Amino acid sequence: MSEFLRPSIDGSVFGAVHLGYIVVRSNRLPQWRRFGADAIGLHVDEIDGGALRFRLDDRECRFLVERGPAEDVTAIGWQIDDHQTFDRILARVADRGVPITEGGADEAALRGVERLWRFAGPKGLAQEIFTIPVSAAPAPLRMLSSGWVTGEAGLGHVAIVSREPEAMRAYYRTVFDSRLTDFIDENVSGLRMKIRFLRVNERHHSIAIANIRGLKIDPLRTRVQHINIQSATLDDMLAAFRRVTEQGFRMQWSVGQHTNDRELSFYCVTPSGFELEVGWNPVVIGPELESTWEPATYQGISSWGHTPVGATVLDKFTQFRQALRTAATPEITVPQLTGGPR
Repeated sequence: MSEFLRPSIDGSVFGAVHLGYIVVRSNRLPQWRRFGADAIGLHVDEIDGGALRFRLDDRECRFLVERGPAEDVTAIGWQIDDHQTFDRILARVADRGVPITEGGADEAALRGVERLWRFAGPKGLAQEIFTIPVSAAPAPLRMLSSGWVTGEAGLGHVAIVSREPEAMRAYYRTVFDSRLTDFIDENVSGLRMKIRFLRVNERHHSIAIANIRGLKIDPLRTRVQHINIQSATLDDMLAAFRRVTEQGFRMQWSVGQHTNDRELSFYCVTPSGFELEVGWNPVVIGPELESTWEPATYQGISSWGHTPVGATVLDKFTQFRQALRTAATPEITVPQLTGGPR
């Protein structure tokens, strides 16, 4: 457990929550296998029934790709340090009238956890919480990368474009006591974008929430904009960049450095259409920094690099058409957990 204040002291669950795994539904499993293993450099296992699991460390599962037509992330799994914290989170959700279901034994086994519970999340992303992951040790990792950074910081982070950013921020504050790390203001093709970065442990952010200021539109088909994972070394990150290009997968943003968390990274497009960010060496907000941290606003996402790669007029048209389509449909916000009307 981390050195942050425990729930028994301050009533907060902050520091005891860690991004554990990501669940994807896709009918492009051969492409996913090649993308994850040959391009990014992850360990891959084929599971009976038509599913893939990717490992980054001693856990049985960090990414689960199940067969299905969504071509999107469908669930986010969160590890909770202890049963006291776990019960506190479940009570917060249940007391506000949000249904909670226990995942079946087969679902838990696929995700590499002993048991899990599930409840509704923003944008239709199911939130799954668990306490005990299943270790794959001593089975060796078979991957091209030398390693990935997980541990107390969790798997990485999830970035989401939302038309209701304050409701989403309130959701993660209510459920996980997330804290605001900082903001970024960015101008993208003449549109003003605001990004909020939320942390639930020492990782600079586990959730990033972006919205287009003044317009309730979402230009993306997928629920998430990108998933981030952290390379153990700079050489690993650069080698993955080279392999993605050589394997013929689409690069979205070249190598660059972010203004706020100082992470060096690149972005590529997964077989399901959302992006994967592979990064290295972001800021870590340990207990000493945590005690004095104040949110700041940064102008621009990157201090250098992160230039777009291969964007076409058709891409822009597709995003515009998607934005018009979503404008007529309310975004899922789970108002019981955002302070809004039930």
